[in-house]
Amino acid sequence: MSIFADWLLLRHAPPPRAAVELAARHVSAATLELRGGRPSVAAHAIEALPDGALVPSLTAPNIHDTAAVAAAVGRVLERVGRPRRIGLVIPDPVAKISLVRFEQVPPRAQDLDQLIRWQVRKAAPFPIEEAQISYVPGLRTSDGHEFVVTLAKRNILQEYEAVCASAGTHAGLVDISSFNVINAALAGAGAPSADWLLVNVAWDYASIAILRGGDLMFFRSRVADTEGTLADLVHQTAMYYEDRLKGSGLGRVLLSGASATGSTQASDVDQVRRSLEERLGTPVETVDASRAATLTDRIAAAPAFLDTLAPLVGLLVRDNKVALG
Repeated sequence: MSIFADWLLLRHAPPPRAAVELAARHVSAATLELRGGRPSVAAHAIEALPDGALVPSLTAPNIHDTAAVAAAVGRVLERVGRPRRIGLVIPDPVAKISLVRFEQVPPRAQDLDQLIRWQVRKAAPFPIEEAQISYVPGLRTSDGHEFVVTLAKRNILQEYEAVCASAGTHAGLVDISSFNVINAALAGAGAPSADWLLVNVAWDYASIAILRGGDLMFFRSRVADTEGTLADLVHQTAMYYEDRLKGSGLGRVLLSGASATGSTQASDVDQVRRSLEERLGTPVETVDASRAATLTDRIAAAPAFLDTLAPLVGLLVRDNKVALG
């Protein structure tokens, strides 16, 4: 199962032909093509953003220099073939992720929509009328059925969509970064099948997810300037998994983004890697996007490049459906 949020509810729309990521420090893009029956990265591009041009937030405006961001989007689109429709990857802090469990799931979709909105209303940091909400089925257990619910402020999503429109493309699907890193890990050869943990590190935030195969069991995102270290958060998450989720053991631990961040979290990532390996007795692996989409001979698979590529490839291969340009 692929985990995703689909803001525009285009669940039956064809997959986008290109993916674009808007992050605090860069804009990146990629397209895929079919080679030997397997998806392969056909084109990719990355452009740096000036400091402060984009500042991810759940409640405050995100795009502070529209001209700079739109220009960067235009340049990466030019280098990947000027697609008219894209899938857009945005920073994790733009959305609030909740796991909502019901003992009984209403048979009518309309009733389920209303029930989920009522559940997340209590924790929403803004009026629910201003929210865009999406959800997908999650873990099913003997005592109920969970849903992964993604909530974001509608006018903030419109900022991202508008900057893409000003660059000449339509964001038909919008998703957060970590969910697509998860998609890339699940689409690759040797995808995790038991309980596993992902630490996704960006320049200005880090997110942690625990999954059972393709089902999300835990998700938390932390901005970089929050009190406490990333290592502390990972330790707390491991304790929660053991004590509250009654986990039987994490078979694999994956790390993404650490080579590309350039942030003050870099040294903390090394501590996280060491503490996880000591605590869990298993090596920490990196998410390798080339397992989900091969690279051509002319593309160098440097660690920083693979980190940047992971969410883009994850969006393009989600649900094992690939739109080829």
